[in-house]
Amino acid sequence: MRATTIYGERDIRVEDRPKPTIQNPTDAILKVVAACVCGSDLWFYRGINAIEEPHAMGHEYVGVIEELGSEVTGLAVGQFVVGSFITSDNTCEICIAGFQSKCVHRTGVETAQAEYVLIPNASGTLVATSEYPDEDLIPSLLTASDVLGTGWFAAVAAEVGPGKTVAVVGDGAVGLLGILAARELGAERIIAFSRNPERQALAREFGATDIVEERGADGVAKVKELTDGLGAHSVIEAVGTQESMLQAMRSTRPGGHMGFVGVSHGVEIPGYELFSSVIHLLGGPAPVRRFLPDLIERIMRREINPGRVFDLELPLEQAAEGYAAMDERRAIKTLLRP
Repeated sequence: MRATTIYGERDIRVEDRPKPTIQNPTDAILKVVAACVCGSDLWFYRGINAIEEPHAMGHEYVGVIEELGSEVTGLAVGQFVVGSFITSDNTCEICIAGFQSKCVHRTGVETAQAEYVLIPNASGTLVATSEYPDEDLIPSLLTASDVLGTGWFAAVAAEVGPGKTVAVVGDGAVGLLGILAARELGAERIIAFSRNPERQALAREFGATDIVEERGADGVAKVKELTDGLGAHSVIEAVGTQESMLQAMRSTRPGGHMGFVGVSHGVEIPGYELFSSVIHLLGGPAPVRRFLPDLIERIMRREINPGRVFDLELPLEQAAEGYAAMDERRAIKTLLRP
């Protein structure tokens, strides 16, 4: 099969790799219908995450079940499915509590930018659609595999709800879909941090009521200005840098909630500042599986259109261009078609 491999900094190649086979009775093999490039993939692409040796890429996927292990239940060959970027049995105590991304039997999905992908823990990871989706719904269903589910988790972690003001730090796909989630969860006011006109327009389409172009201390001051000096009730952090984390914390009012889902790189939170802030923090790798059934139904009913974050679609063979476009901020998110 053809699959995407990273060899080093800004060195993406699509090459022949062995087609996966069932390794355990709980596995499934999918024929990938669509995959994509994630902002977190760029940490490898830019050389920030070390690349010890060439390895396959991709953790967002939708596809059709081609083969099932003997112990997989609730699924059938030929079904169209969406799965999380972290697999889970969905039966352990941590899963039952709603944190499937920390399942005691979890594994990562790391090879989805390919023609086929092996999914462990298939019964607890994959969710089938009620019917084969219309072609125009496939990009939106693909977002549910990670960026929509992650943005949704961030909004839930930030206790977004009716009557609340929400601030969103980060205008990538996760931040933009955090805005969409905040709107769906009933937020009264949504403040989006963005300097990019195209992303600002999509933020407004998804529900942003205010745009703040300032960053750092100036951005915090602007949020305070918009909230009678108090800060936002709910803040979503979707970047993962030192500046973004502190900006998000400092934009949260005392007693408020912050959901952080940007993959942290070099982040150190000052202990006394955290202590004195009197805010709630919840975040980390999103338990996407918790939200998949609801998100899939919203998409299938055409209530939301998160697939709008894909502003570049390429064949799998051109994956390198998809990475470059996102790295250079020529694209918000790249969809790949095997």
